[in-house]
Amino acid sequence: MARFHAPGRVNLIGEHTDYAGGLVLPVAIDRGLTLDCVPAARIRLRSSAPPGLVDIAPDGTGEAQGFGRYVEALAAELHELGRRPAGIEGEIGADLPAGAGLASSAALLVAVALALCDAAGLVLAPLDLAQACRRAEQRAVGLPCGIMDQAVALLAEPGHALLLDCGSLRHRQVPLPAALGLIVVDSGVRRRLADTGYAARRDELERGLRGARDATALRRVRHLRSENARVEQAVAALDAGDARALGPILAAGHASLRDDFEVSTPELDMLVALALDAGAWAARMTGGGFGGSIVALAPVEACAAIAAAVAAGYRTATGRATAPVIARAAGGARRLDRA
Repeated sequence: MARFHAPGRVNLIGEHTDYAGGLVLPVAIDRGLTLDCVPAARIRLRSSAPPGLVDIAPDGTGEAQGFGRYVEALAAELHELGRRPAGIEGEIGADLPAGAGLASSAALLVAVALALCDAAGLVLAPLDLAQACRRAEQRAVGLPCGIMDQAVALLAEPGHALLLDCGSLRHRQVPLPAALGLIVVDSGVRRRLADTGYAARRDELERGLRGARDATALRRVRHLRSENARVEQAVAALDAGDARALGPILAAGHASLRDDFEVSTPELDMLVALALDAGAWAARMTGGGFGGSIVALAPVEACAAIAAAVAAGYRTATGRATAPVIARAAGGARRLDRA
């Protein structure tokens, strides 16, 4: 039995820029999705998180529901790239919550893609495989997503963030200071990007880039341009080993997502404020917004206390329980030793 793992991610800065060919700075984390599988005549996968079963032909033909739509679309994309019809049967497990803004759908697609390619002896360059996974997500649920999530899931290196130009696909690894800790706090507000204003925001931004001058389009373009500049500022700070300098950069990014792109929520705003009040160096919402999580940056030795303070404060204010994750910057998707 073979085992494949793909990580989730938090994006330090560069939100809603990937589909416009902008800059992003994501980090793969040590939470993700694992697939244990064996060769089979069909693609038959069971999952406990999210629960479900998919049973389709190796070329992606069939009718699938739930997470199976992603697998079906992925198999079809790989078939079009020349993958021979080899199936797999296995079990999917995850310690990455769906709908929390941590790229769970990309982790699913990347892990299954590695397994399907391995079963068929198909070798694709990482960014070619990332593009296939991105197209599969759009094919499955109609989400006009960029390539950030799939790319970092495949290209990440431990202890680094990935600077990616989503227009040219040029990329490099940016070392993270050893003293920098990552705290991910889930608001508990669930959303599926396909059912939110995600596509509308992209349409508004693209309209602005084509020259529209209405107030909404101008705000969306202002966010894109200022966010690209913030990615460059954040990379300069990390290259200089100055993690504290990320504080005002992430603060400006969160304000732009809240005010110019209008994808934050009161819960995310509250979590950011709680993290900063508890001593985090920097904090902002991460992911597509409309719910999901925040990322807070803090000294490694202070992360546990900050996480506890944020959880307590959030529960007092909202009645919602949350279990912050103290994450490590992890490596990309891979085949592990046989299970």
